[in-house]
Amino acid sequence: MFIHCGISMGGASMERLVYIVHAIDTEGPLYESIEATFERLNTIFGCDLGPSYENLEKIRNKQIDLNGNEESAKDIFSKERGHCHATWDQIDEMLDVITSDDFRCGVKDSFGGGWVYNWFCLDHAGISGLNPRRRDMGYHNVQDHYRDYVQRKKDGRDLIQWHYHALSITNDAHRAGSTYLNSDHIYNILTRKIIDRNWFPASFRPGHHTERPDAHFFLEQWIPFDYGNDSADRKKSGPDISQARYGDWRRAPRSWIPYHPAHDDYQAVGNCRRYIARCLPIDERSYQISQKDVMQAFDEAEKKGAAILSFTGHDFRDMKPGVESMRQLIRKCSEQNKGIKYKYANAIEAMRGVLGVDAGDEIGFNVQIKKFKTHSRLMVESGNNIFGPQPFLALKTKGNGYYWQNFDFEGHNTWSYSFDSGNIWIDQISNIGIAANNNSGLTEVVNIDVDNKQHKKYVLNR
Repeated sequence: MFIHCGISMGGASMERLVYIVHAIDTEGPLYESIEATFERLNTIFGCDLGPSYENLEKIRNKQIDLNGNEESAKDIFSKERGHCHATWDQIDEMLDVITSDDFRCGVKDSFGGGWVYNWFCLDHAGISGLNPRRRDMGYHNVQDHYRDYVQRKKDGRDLIQWHYHALSITNDAHRAGSTYLNSDHIYNILTRKIIDRNWFPASFRPGHHTERPDAHFFLEQWIPFDYGNDSADRKKSGPDISQARYGDWRRAPRSWIPYHPAHDDYQAVGNCRRYIARCLPIDERSYQISQKDVMQAFDEAEKKGAAILSFTGHDFRDMKPGVESMRQLIRKCSEQNKGIKYKYANAIEAMRGVLGVDAGDEIGFNVQIKKFKTHSRLMVESGNNIFGPQPFLALKTKGNGYYWQNFDFEGHNTWSYSFDSGNIWIDQISNIGIAANNNSGLTEVVNIDVDNKQHKKYVLNR
């Protein structure tokens, strides 16, 4: 059941508000050669064209017969879509423009605030196959770059959160699967976030909008806020892809009010824990967010009190035109709905606002390691409820191995883990990390240096 807004329920005096969330799939530089461009084109349209700039120009002018797909090919391979930032220097040049005060405040929100960016960062890790797009490979590389950039620019309202791509069977960096739990890849990423960076996500963007039951069950354990739903009247994106292939949200609510998913169907409204928000692409080959979509958010805010208008794109493309086009759509709707305000927001702030909750109390972890003759036992208690059934437990061995492990359940808000001959001995462990969110996206991380017996606690998203 939704709580739509906790601002004020005083009838005509209620302040109605649209939260604007720009959720960027943040993946770092992307290089595409002319050969790679034509490999994509030939795969999509089932043709066999030789790679050349002359042929590419003909595609853009609809001068090559593609069995009725000429307009689609022109759109997919336009100059705007074809340009990618191939290096970090090129991305930083773009960031310098779009994070400048002049650009951020080119169109202020109803409260005088400037544009807010939500960087959902991807790790290009666990890849053993090809990397023809020259992705920046390694754990933390993308997130560290944006963390350092945001800190350097002192853009305090911008938010860094988590983006994940399921690995393909080929394990190539430029291909995408739809299965989360067929390897330890996803766990390796999060164990390192906790232990190496004292960080854990509270909100999430699925790669290619793709979720399946295993992703659904994974998120239900730890991540309260999910910006994955891209349900819309999508046109056919090309003969290579069915609407079920990547992000299948065809049956999900087409509403700007977040919903709880059902246990057996993430697209259906139900009684699971997390909230799923709708998030439409600014400009991709199968859909572009429209004036009608934006107007719907204002209409729902008028009826419900608040709504989240969320949209996505990629950092490896020039983001400036997308921000400008969204501001135009938003400003036009605002002018037609004078009684409804809008606020540029981060993804956690927006969820809290539309649900009518604050950050809530800290989780209040109390952590001890007890030693017995036959084993050592990690005991974890929380002073307040957490989101999900158990905290995330991360272990790092002295041999630099990273492992996720399940807790044992000792009682209400009490968990344990035994270091013994059946698992691993405590003297083989260098670091222990524990992380959880509360239902409002307040994050708590505890890190333990086992040999030095040092415990450090970090509270995020206050």
